[in-house]
Amino acid sequence: MAAISREEVAHLARLSRLAVTEEELDMFAGQLDVILQAVAQVGEVAAADIPPTSHSVPLTNIFREDVVTPCLTPEEALSGAPDAEDQRFRVPRILSEDVAS
Repeated sequence: MAAISREEVAHLARLSRLAVTEEELDMFAGQLDVILQAVAQVGEVAAADIPPTSHSVPLTNIFREDVVTPCLTPEEALSGAPDAEDQRFRVPRILSEDVAS
C-alpha cells in the first residue's frame, strides 16, 4: 500500500474542517500511514476459512430462566399507599392545568 501523501492529509483536514500547520501535515501523514499499514495487515490475516465473529470469546447467558411466580394483587400493592384511586397510587398534583407538556 502506498504511503499517504501530504496532499491527502491536507484534503482530509479540509473535509474535517481542521486547521493544520505544515509541520502537522508531515506528522499526521506519518501517523496515518502507520494506521493504514496496521489495517492492511489485519486484512491480510483474514481468510475465507475463518468465520466472522462478533466476540473473541464465546458468550454465555448467565441470567436465570423466566419463571412465572405469584405476585401482589392490586389491593396488596396499594395497601401501604397513603392514598389510592382506581387501583393506582394517588399523588399530589405538582403541575397546574395551564402548563403545557
